[in-house]
This record gives sequence, structure tokens and C-alpha cells, in this order.
Amino acid sequence: MAFRFPLATVLRFRESVEKREELTLKKLLLEMASVRRQIEETAHSIAAAQKARNETMRQALPALHLQEMMHDEAVAADRKKALLATLEALDQRRIAQTNQYQAAHRDRQMLSEMAARQRDIYEQVRARAEQRVLDDIFAARAQRS
Repeated sequence: MAFRFPLATVLRFRESVEKREELTLKKLLLEMASVRRQIEETAHSIAAAQKARNETMRQALPALHLQEMMHDEAVAADRKKALLATLEALDQRRIAQTNQYQAAHRDRQMLSEMAARQRDIYEQVRARAEQRVLDDIFAARAQRS
């Protein structure tokens, strides 16, 4: 008779919940990495725009051109602020998702350990039964001799 864990269905469900929570956490981390990259790119574009503005300030240029450059810098700064706010919100979601994943992991791990303990007990009982059978066979052969 093979080992049967009575809560195998629950264990499979908990494993699937854990995998789903882990996948959600990984997606959040990827999204956060993407937002961080966008923040870096925006910071670089702001720095480049400031450098270009400083370079052109040394020359005579129309005020409209200067206003346009300053407007572009302001738009980039606003974009950076929005990205930072998005990153903060994602970080809050990451913290909550990490807690959900850890809870799912604990639940699954508890059942996995229970299944392992029951399997060990089953194997010990089975080994003892096999040993009893071998002992009975040995005793029967000893009586015949």
C-alpha cells in the first residue's frame, strides 16, 4: 500500500497559492525596476537639459527658446516626481505582497513538514512490518531445520 497524505489536496492548493503570491511579488519587483530605470533616464535627461541650457545661455538666443528649454526641464522634473510617487506606491504594494507571500509560504511549509513527518512514520511502520515478516520467515525456516 502506497503512502497517502490525507491533506494532499490542501497541500497542492497551498502550493499554488504560494506560487501565485510569489509570481505577483516578482511582477511588482520587475515593475519597480522599470520605474527606477525611468527615473534614472529622466534624471539624466534633466541633467542634459540643464547643461544644454547653460551652454546656450552663453550665446544670444531668443527668450522663446529659453522659455521652451525651461518648460522642457519643468516637464521632466514633474515626470520625475510622478515616477517617484509611483515608486513609493509600488513599494507599499511590495511590502504588502511580501507579507502575503510569507504567509502563504508558512502555510504551505507547515503542511509540507506535516506530510514529511507522516511519510517518515509510514515508512517506519512499513519497515517494521517488513522486518516482522522476515523474522517470521526466518523463524519458520529455523523450526523446519
